[in-house]
Amino acid sequence: MSLEIALATALGALLGSFVSGLAGFAFGLVALGLWLHVLAPTLAAPLVVACSLAVQLLALPSIWRAIRVDRVWPFVVCGLAGVPLGSFLLGILDAALFRRVLGGFLLAYGGIMLFLPPMSPFARAGRVADGTVGLSGGVLGGLAGLSGALPTLWCGLRGWDKDAQRAVYQPFNIAIHVATLLAHGRDGYLNEEFGLGFLVCLPALGLGGWLGIKLYRRIDDARFRRIVLWLLTLSGATLLI
Repeated sequence: MSLEIALATALGALLGSFVSGLAGFAFGLVALGLWLHVLAPTLAAPLVVACSLAVQLLALPSIWRAIRVDRVWPFVVCGLAGVPLGSFLLGILDAALFRRVLGGFLLAYGGIMLFLPPMSPFARAGRVADGTVGLSGGVLGGLAGLSGALPTLWCGLRGWDKDAQRAVYQPFNIAIHVATLLAHGRDGYLNEEFGLGFLVCLPALGLGGWLGIKLYRRIDDARFRRIVLWLLTLSGATLLI
């Protein structure tokens, strides 16, 4: 790895970890915008999963007290069940078309909700609905690496505050990332090149994650909601482009 590529890799990790520390998701959205210009997809993909997992674990203590097992488990159990289904569908569906459809939905949803007052139409939804969203997130993770989009959106529609939201979709993302990383290891992507890239990212992950978490503690629920909606909108635009 040349010095220029190492610096670009570290910069992507710094920016991605800052956003992930602040919002609890979207590491890949930010990091891949830079990494895919300098890294091969077979290296960038497992590196995103490993780095995102590291930042999620780093940020976990900040929302640890808000985690409720009874609220989280439907998402996690159903999400893990959905990962292999998504991998299976990858060989059947047109993944590019699927990304564009999902991108259009996220772009429209985020753009509309940014101009509407906060709403919680599914505040009384139960575990069946939560599990269905978790399953959908797992399928999207296996199909297109997009496990966090729907659970993040759903937690906002449930009307939970920022700590309660992150206390659901962060453990969910951690579980899906671990499953995905195991799959990458099985497929031989966790090689020496991956190990070197992860070592290059580590200092930037620590600094960016720490800065993002500090800012997260200073914002209120309204600002957190707008940050999440902007990131979902950006996710949709990125998928379309």
